[in-house]
Amino acid sequence: MTTTALAPLVRYQLALLARSQRWLAPVLLYAAFVAVGVQGGQPVLDSLGYGAAALLPVAAWLTRLCVTGEPPAARYCAAAATSPARAHLAALLTAFGCAAALGAAATAFVVLVSKWADTDGQVRINPLDAAGAGLLAVLTCALLGTAVGALGSRPVLHGTGWSIALTATGTLLALVTAGSPARLTVNALVGGSHAGAVALPLVPLAVAVLLAAAAGAVVCGLSSRRG
Repeated sequence: MTTTALAPLVRYQLALLARSQRWLAPVLLYAAFVAVGVQGGQPVLDSLGYGAAALLPVAAWLTRLCVTGEPPAARYCAAAATSPARAHLAALLTAFGCAAALGAAATAFVVLVSKWADTDGQVRINPLDAAGAGLLAVLTCALLGTAVGALGSRPVLHGTGWSIALTATGTLLALVTAGSPARLTVNALVGGSHAGAVALPLVPLAVAVLLAAAAGAVVCGLSSRRG
């Protein structure tokens, strides 16, 4: 499954999402969270942790929008022209890309308005190092949110009520469960703010990549069988 083969499907999914305007709700909600929760002069690493954590449910929401937004007839045509697994993977990649781009924009905003210092304001934090750690945290949370949204939507679950309930539950567990990559990443940022040092959350990101890849493989495999 090559990138060249997926690119037209991703552009198609992006066009569907943009025209539907259903992206407005999660994007505006995330913007409101960041605008209210991140105030000028707050420690940069603490604010980056807040922004990354808030992105996880938004990524799950965007994933649900992408995998359920296509009319059934159009979905069948896309699956017949390529394959059900490839069409579904394009929807997941679209959701992840949108969430990651949103998180990157929020990271830039946080770094610009926050105080480049530790929690006590005694140690200077390099803004480029903070931005790098923030982007890694954003990618980690976007990957986990996409995985949760994928497992809580079609083709795993078709009922709207159960799908929304389990997606919300999975999002909460991904944020609060001990050992979760999202929690480890946010804790690394907050801990770095207290210690006055930037720690790059590379291990949580690697685990998030593996979890997202596994979830994607499962749901794409099911899409070929369950539609």
